[in-house]
Amino acid sequence: MPKQNCWEFKQCGREKENEEGNGTCPAVTEAAADGVNSGTNGGRICWAVAGTYCDGSVQGTYAQKVTSCLMCEFYMRVKGEEGYQFKRIHFKF
Repeated sequence: MPKQNCWEFKQCGREKENEEGNGTCPAVTEAAADGVNSGTNGGRICWAVAGTYCDGSVQGTYAQKVTSCLMCEFYMRVKGEEGYQFKRIHFKF
């Protein structure tokens, strides 16, 4: 099974501007994180990207959202898939 980015796993519809006028999620456009945890842009390190859209609302900074992200099913999946190469944060952005 191929590794999914957060927008594929969550099926949030925020991988591009949608019909409701909701903008693209910052995880989709965070090019500095491309390849981290085998993802496209910030797609597999979304917990470290400020202002992501999750569960229907805009999330805050890493410090504001990290507690809820650590309990997220997607976070746990990425951590398990990446094993010892897992990166919780990425210091380039």
